[in-house]
Amino acid sequence: MLLDFTENGLHVVIDKDEATGTLYLRHCSAAPFTGDASLSEGFRKNCRLVEVHRSGENRGAHRGGKQLGTNPGGPVGAPQYERHEDTRNEHGRLLTLVQGAGDLEISTQLQFFDGVPVLRSETVLRNRGSQDIPIEFVSSFALHGLCKASTTPWGACGRVHIAYNSWMEELQWRSYSMSDLGMTQMSPVRFSMQRILASNTGSFSSKEKSPLGCFENSETGECYAWQIEHHGSWSWEIGEHGGQLYLRASGPSEAENQWFKQLAPGEEFRSVPAAVAVVSGGPDEAFRALNRYRRRIRRDNPDNRQLPVIFNDYMNCLNADPTTEKVMPLIDRAAALGVEYYVMDAGWYADGAWWDSVGEWLPSAKRFPGGLQQVLDHMVAKGLKPGLWLELERMGMNCPLVKQWPDECFFCRHGRRVIERSSLQLDFRSDIVRRHANAVVDRLVGDMGVRFIKMDYNFDIGVGTEIAADSFGDGLLQHQRAYMSWLDEVLARYPDLVIENCSSGGMRNSYSLLSRLSICSTTDNTNYLRNALISINSATTFCMEQAGVWAYPLATASDEEVVMNMVSALCWRPYVSGQIWALAEDKLALMREAITLYKTTLRSIIPAADPYWPLGLVSNGDAWSAFMLRSADRVVLAVWHFNGGPTEMDIPLPGGALRELRCVYPTTLPCDWRFTADGEAIHVALPEKSARLFMGRCG
Repeated sequence: MLLDFTENGLHVVIDKDEATGTLYLRHCSAAPFTGDASLSEGFRKNCRLVEVHRSGENRGAHRGGKQLGTNPGGPVGAPQYERHEDTRNEHGRLLTLVQGAGDLEISTQLQFFDGVPVLRSETVLRNRGSQDIPIEFVSSFALHGLCKASTTPWGACGRVHIAYNSWMEELQWRSYSMSDLGMTQMSPVRFSMQRILASNTGSFSSKEKSPLGCFENSETGECYAWQIEHHGSWSWEIGEHGGQLYLRASGPSEAENQWFKQLAPGEEFRSVPAAVAVVSGGPDEAFRALNRYRRRIRRDNPDNRQLPVIFNDYMNCLNADPTTEKVMPLIDRAAALGVEYYVMDAGWYADGAWWDSVGEWLPSAKRFPGGLQQVLDHMVAKGLKPGLWLELERMGMNCPLVKQWPDECFFCRHGRRVIERSSLQLDFRSDIVRRHANAVVDRLVGDMGVRFIKMDYNFDIGVGTEIAADSFGDGLLQHQRAYMSWLDEVLARYPDLVIENCSSGGMRNSYSLLSRLSICSTTDNTNYLRNALISINSATTFCMEQAGVWAYPLATASDEEVVMNMVSALCWRPYVSGQIWALAEDKLALMREAITLYKTTLRSIIPAADPYWPLGLVSNGDAWSAFMLRSADRVVLAVWHFNGGPTEMDIPLPGGALRELRCVYPTTLPCDWRFTADGEAIHVALPEKSARLFMGRCG
């Protein structure tokens, strides 16, 4: 046995095959390793630490489409252990394991994080020979034996949790048994071609599913949750091999995403990262572990410490039609509410319709006769930091620059520029594109004083580009990494600039971007009831202090509608909007009360708090829901009654007893509640379409 250790509650065993020298990940669990002698003879050989497939080589497994059975050693044999390094860095322990497969060096990097039961896994390939090496697949993380400690069959104890996504319907989690998804356990054991596959191809990384998942063993009480940190093409799969379940997580591959890499002599390729939390407990505990991990990998920035309140004039407000006449009084109203940023959304750069001509990012003189600077200066005069909407990766097909720039600036396939939704994708590997993007940012931020950029992205460009690439998927991945490096350069120049990650709401929220950008849009949904569902589930996917949640009451809103709008944002980052010019003073007072509570109390709690879901993750059609934050000594509890169901509900108080609890918002409307007799829940009575916020002390 090469390595047997425990790190932050993770028990890990890495073994070396005595005959071939191949490395195996025999154990990665919240429970100690007690041996696997009772498992089938071939179990260990299925536990390979990494899966890499080179073109022209055999895949020995009877596998169908499953990503296993690779043999990157080819004629020279299986990968052989060469060395490992066991070091520490600012995060914690870093274990680097190197195998050789002829001219291909395969390095597996396992990063651990002090105090957090999460490992981050990456694979680095290096061609140390003199000939190209064609790569079709490389895993970011590979684990075999998800249920190996169970005495019951995996078909009876395994559950898979999947985060379905769509435009305006983000983060719709569903829980399945293995058979629900077509995975049935055969007797006697035979090879199964079935797998549970979640995958995305293209630049909307979350358009159908979020790049994360969860596997729960109901017998052992162990749970795995993982996230693939990439905003492009990715895949994860759970399947059966040799009678045991396995997990594979990866970035793009040839089979799923039209990605192929011709690794030149001396060249390195790094997989996209995958982070895996392993806990004794259910999905809630695993999501809390991932939440703590996300805080550890995020760029240190004042925005995630201070949590300023943002007004954005798009949703249920100006809807991308700003003018001086409309915006100036809106700035006054927003400032009176107590917000700290005013973000002017889309439309400021065009006289009229603009979708297919956008790209130069020059202010419209027609919309702003006195100049855009006049409006930005008015924001500052009212004590607000100015923000603007941008979409720098997209250029409208009728933008004048399209005819002036060469093909290398755009995504191309089969010798033609790719056009999607009357738009072209800019390629951030191009010096022309980067100079243009830098000039736009420097003009707006450096010259005009913009302090917030809502960086949107509103189309999916598909498999990728052929320009300077080995495959379409290779071109997409190269561009996305170039875009991230460009963001790093911008934030180095302007460290206090806030850049929001937006993509038609939440269509590409991943920690490749959110490790850099301090805040994200969660949805474009304009319905305050559906918006609440999305916000409640958002802490499964990103930190509360990074989740921008709309609070956007309409002119016709009742008191309870205003309150639910505000409650749905108060545990996260409020994006205030709505028809505030038409709201009566008593409705504005409810908004001001919530914003004041957030600024004086809530935002000091959120950055260090853990998320809890007392009634479980919420689904469309649920009558009630609740969300709790717990820090070392404070508790915040939000409760919603949507439509239907009972008029009263017991809300459990997970995480331990409370010393006190009170309803803190709203203070002007009634709230009928009490502790249950055992003190482990509160009993709440609320009418339909209403919500309340409680605070208490714990510890």
